[in-house]
Amino acid sequence: MGFLDNLINGISLGSIYAVIALGYTLVYGIAKMLNFAHGDVIMVGGYLIFTCATTWGLNPYLSLVIAMAGCTVLGILIEKIAYKPLRQATSLSVLITAIGVSYFLQNIALLIFGANPVTFTSIVNLPKISLFDGQIIIKSETTAAIVVSVLIVVGLSLFVGKTKSGRAMLAVSEDKDAAQLMGVNVNRTISLTFAIGSGLAAVAGGLLCSAYPVLSNTTGAMPGIKAFVAAVFGGIGSIPGAMIGGILIGVIEILGRAYISPQLADAIVFAVLIIVLMVKPTGILGKKISEKV
Repeated sequence: MGFLDNLINGISLGSIYAVIALGYTLVYGIAKMLNFAHGDVIMVGGYLIFTCATTWGLNPYLSLVIAMAGCTVLGILIEKIAYKPLRQATSLSVLITAIGVSYFLQNIALLIFGANPVTFTSIVNLPKISLFDGQIIIKSETTAAIVVSVLIVVGLSLFVGKTKSGRAMLAVSEDKDAAQLMGVNVNRTISLTFAIGSGLAAVAGGLLCSAYPVLSNTTGAMPGIKAFVAAVFGGIGSIPGAMIGGILIGVIEILGRAYISPQLADAIVFAVLIIVLMVKPTGILGKKISEKV
């Protein structure tokens, strides 16, 4: 049953990566920018949940709602202050700014909470699932990660495809200038995208810290990078692609750690990405885009 255990753990970790990757894929799909500070918004969400639930003694689910609200506001502020002035700037300028925002958030967390990691108390309170007469026990955090990621992907897909705001996001992703001529408020749509992505980052922070209960100012850094890899793997800009890429990256990482080498697990993930992009540069569900020059 060892393989099945590892497979379940990989799907669980991949589901968390998928939720994080959705933030990358939304922002890139709509605004055509890579928000590398997204991983640190996850860390902020984790600290907000920790403060509300542990320090203030609030209900864990209320703490999650507060963290989602806080990260949503933070995402809007980051977009307004750091990214909106660079709307017409080069990709390199946006990338450097994103790295600066990332380090800013990490150092603010370091000043407030200190350098020592804190122990995170799980916010998930679900019964464990026993399979094969107790030979496999699925933890509540595993169940929550898988169920929540599926619900988020389905909800986002319906939102983008069925609502006025979602259709505006699609229009902006296709052509900002044409969307503006058709009456779409491009700035508000991009702000909404950042708000949704940052709210999801709080959910990802709660799931990640519940499954791996150590929280520090760099908690979101490596998961954020791996989730970006997942978004590219699945086809950045594709919501189902983020889900598929996240699960595949999680499974590859856990199986690589279990059967090849714990030290090489991360290298294996990036090596697989390189191989996939050599075969299909747009990712699994990515679409080839032709640009006029």
